[in-house]
Formats: sequence, structure tokens, C-alpha cells
Amino acid sequence: MNLVLPFWQRLVLTILVMLVTSYLAGLACEKSLGFPLPSYAAGAIGGMASLPIWDFLKRIRPSPSE
Repeated sequence: MNLVLPFWQRLVLTILVMLVTSYLAGLACEKSLGFPLPSYAAGAIGGMASLPIWDFLKRIRPSPSE
């Protein structure tokens, strides 16, 4: 049986990773450089971080419940 994570679970996890990464990138820029990161740059960083997560989650298989 070929079990993979359902689409909605992959989507929710990917969006969460994207939002958290964008937020952390904004905080890091604010703390280190002293000015806020533009929202489009934070979005681009979050989007780039979500791509490998999406690919990784496509490969995860839940443990079989026996």
C-alpha cells in the first residue's frame, strides 16, 4: 500500500513553514541591521524555504497502523 501525506496536510505544513520563516527573517533583519525587512523580501525568503519542505513532505509516509 502506497501511503503518503494527504494534500491538505502537506499544504498546511508548507504554509506554516513559509510564515514562520518569513517572520524569523524579518526579526533577524530588524535585530542585525536595525531596519525592517520589506514584506516582499520576507515573502520571497519564506517561499524559497517552503520549496524543499514541500518536496520533503511528498516523500514522507505515515507509519502503518497495525
